[in-house]
Amino acid sequence: MVLTFFLFVVGFFVLIKGADLLVEGASSTAKRLNVSDLVIGLTIVAFGTSTPEFFVNIFASIQGNTDIAIGNVLGSNIANILLILGISAIIYPLKVQNNTVWKEIPFSFHAVLVLSILANDILIDKQSSSELSRSDGLVLLGFFVIFIYYLFGIIKESNSLQGNNFKQLSIFKSIIFVLIGLIGLVIGSKWIVNGAVEIANYVGISQSFIGLTVIAVGTSLPELATSAVAAYKRNADIAVGNVVGSNIFNIFWILGISALIKPLPFHHSTNEDILMAIISTGFLFAFAFTGKKNLLERWEGGMFVLMYVGYIIFLIMREL
Repeated sequence: MVLTFFLFVVGFFVLIKGADLLVEGASSTAKRLNVSDLVIGLTIVAFGTSTPEFFVNIFASIQGNTDIAIGNVLGSNIANILLILGISAIIYPLKVQNNTVWKEIPFSFHAVLVLSILANDILIDKQSSSELSRSDGLVLLGFFVIFIYYLFGIIKESNSLQGNNFKQLSIFKSIIFVLIGLIGLVIGSKWIVNGAVEIANYVGISQSFIGLTVIAVGTSLPELATSAVAAYKRNADIAVGNVVGSNIFNIFWILGISALIKPLPFHHSTNEDILMAIISTGFLFAFAFTGKKNLLERWEGGMFVLMYVGYIIFLIMREL
């Protein structure tokens, strides 16, 4: 059990470092192919910060640990808004662009609503059980394609935006970074999923609880690092865009692929977590109009953090 817990903790470090190396290597390769910094930022980096959730879900789905797969995505989305954006806004108030307020945040809200409909076969279709089936996974991936189309529309309209000056490494070094990154993601994910299952069984708690809390926060560390540093550097577009984009990726891309691998059964209690994701996204949209318009202020960031603490307390009480 000591070895299992050790590998579980180390797995997060291996996972996050793997994602970092993958992004750096892939960004450098794209740079050598004359791909603009903006395109790299909206595609490779956006995907990169979601790779920890992606690989954890792949392993969880393959091994049949569907509660971890679902809890990881919902928990990450809630933590992204309440914890990560909350901390980022406390560091420095975040200016939110009109485009983000009226398009990307509603798209994120739409993602959670679509999930709530697809996952409630008992309530909507009066079936005996609810699951995210393979056909539901295809629906989610279809929305993901629409989101990618939207991203490339932004790219065409944003030629005047400053780039992010991604480093250009040698081809050999870029390939090595990508390979090591992928290996790290695979190994780290396996250790985390296996550790989570054993710890849950040993302690007597549900896999869903671990997925919604420890794994969700752990796999969201790349987003936390990206958004917190961006807030410190007064780059609110990256801080907010990174979180909102990641939430959309998590539902449409990661849950879509996970459901294709193996249908994901949904428990009735999961609706409480979906509701929390809806409330979190709704508050993010509403806070764009409270106080100073399109500004996520420090007191609002503090409210987000307090809401997250309250949510964790609720999960603990539900588990008891």
